[in-house]
Amino acid sequence: MDFLKLAEERYSVRNFTDKAIEQDTLNKILKAGHLAPTACNRQPQKILVINSEEGLAKLRKCTKCHFGAPAAMLICYDKNECWQREYDGKTSGVIDASIVTTHMMLEATTLGVGTTWVMYFIPEAVREEFAIPDNIEPVALLVMGYPAPAAKPSPGHSEFKPIEDVVSYNKF
Repeated sequence: MDFLKLAEERYSVRNFTDKAIEQDTLNKILKAGHLAPTACNRQPQKILVINSEEGLAKLRKCTKCHFGAPAAMLICYDKNECWQREYDGKTSGVIDASIVTTHMMLEATTLGVGTTWVMYFIPEAVREEFAIPDNIEPVALLVMGYPAPAAKPSPGHSEFKPIEDVVSYNKF
């Protein structure tokens, strides 16, 4: 599948089968995240795979947006490992974790695994349920599984502003 076709056809899956994701498939998704570019190649990402019944029960305490998925990945970054811009002190952690999440989301799609990127979670609950240390910052949950036969894109999935409204050259 070429990239534009992949980008066009990928959608947030909110209806999954109960089928577990095979370890080989999880490994490929994780490899895509491992290969993702990060600022100065610092690789501050920390990924927690959540696919046990106990882990999924903990996840359900942290967000209502789990959609009954049989697996999830919590993508975080280590605050101590981020690159920092000297001009204003901004760190790369959120951006690095987002690039990692995007790579994994797209690889999952190529493998027939549906995903939804979830930012709607309670950070304190995630920290408590999964014993996340203070230096690790949760950024995204990538809930995933095999799409149920009734899974479909949400209304408006294929609606976009005209490209002229979002792209300009040399000035705003």
